Amino acid sequence: MKTIHVHGAPSEYILQKGALELLESKLVERNLRKVLVVHGVKSWAAAKDYWPNLKEIETEEYTYSGECSLDEIEKVSNLVTAHNDEAIIGVGGGKVLDLVKAAGNKTSKPVILIPTLASNCSPWTPISVLYNSFGTFKGFEIYPVSTSLLLIEPEILVRAPIDLFIAGIGDTLAKWYEGDVQLKTIDHKTVPMMISHYAAKECKDILLQSSAAAVHAIENGNLNEDFIKVVETIIVYAGMVGGFGDHFGRTAGAHSIHNGLTVLDETHHALHGAKVAYGILVQLVLENRWDEIKALIPFYQQLGLPLSLKELGIEELTDKAVQQVAEKATLPQESIHVIPIGEITPAKVSEAMVELEQFSTQLSLH
Repeated sequence: MKTIHVHGAPSEYILQKGALELLESKLVERNLRKVLVVHGVKSWAAAKDYWPNLKEIETEEYTYSGECSLDEIEKVSNLVTAHNDEAIIGVGGGKVLDLVKAAGNKTSKPVILIPTLASNCSPWTPISVLYNSFGTFKGFEIYPVSTSLLLIEPEILVRAPIDLFIAGIGDTLAKWYEGDVQLKTIDHKTVPMMISHYAAKECKDILLQSSAAAVHAIENGNLNEDFIKVVETIIVYAGMVGGFGDHFGRTAGAHSIHNGLTVLDETHHALHGAKVAYGILVQLVLENRWDEIKALIPFYQQLGLPLSLKELGIEELTDKAVQQVAEKATLPQESIHVIPIGEITPAKVSEAMVELEQFSTQLSLH
């Protein structure tokens, strides 16, 4: 069995109303007095009303380009070096936080993360997903040092766009299907693997039970227990799946399908989690688990998660488009190959996508 490396959690995690009021004292505790704050346009608009008056901390701001790319990592790293910053604060969604983690690793500076969305487990994990400047997936990197501080103000998250929250639910649901497909084959699991497998199961169970009420909280702009539970599932439990399971708890087929979809311009508007949610279904077709697909349909329909490529915005499905997605999804480095069903070829993936499309079409006719 391959050795696993555990990256369990950030050094410190706080979720509470008024969490950002703790920022200055937490920076001073760490002897950090000069920091670079990296954010996006929308994320800063979401956070600025909650931003504290930092009296003892010198800050500079940088608005990122919109992608966690090598060029952008270089820019942020150069700013940190030029300004002699002692730490980097990331304020935003997954791409901002991934960018800050990458720059923190490159410059050996501590990282503080303040998510403005509950859309993935990026706030929890020492991992960055890398894209090129056009938004095409390039790969991911795992860092040896975890985030120093994760501060979450739930009032920011409950006012975030509802489609991003639902996409986060789709992305997190994949933790069960991508983790279980590997972990269930291991007879003698280590304790970290057991933690990973348990966390993956909780991802599925909590989301199926609490997502509807959590979405209702966003619709009303009022926090409720289900919303907090789903937020922590998306960030904490999901982060624990890979954090404790390492390569056994990370991506499998669903994320490979997502990566394949990035080659199609028509899907660039679709959110990461929506594409992953579609990828779950393709993975289940490959595993011939149609009963599980049928069991998920009401949940997908309730939340508006995509059951087909058409629902992802691809109006005319051509053989060429399917082939392009399947070829990228089955590149040798892709995680789809961990699914224990024998050799996974572009032809197999193409066939699975077409089968799912036909199934979804029949579903919509009834």
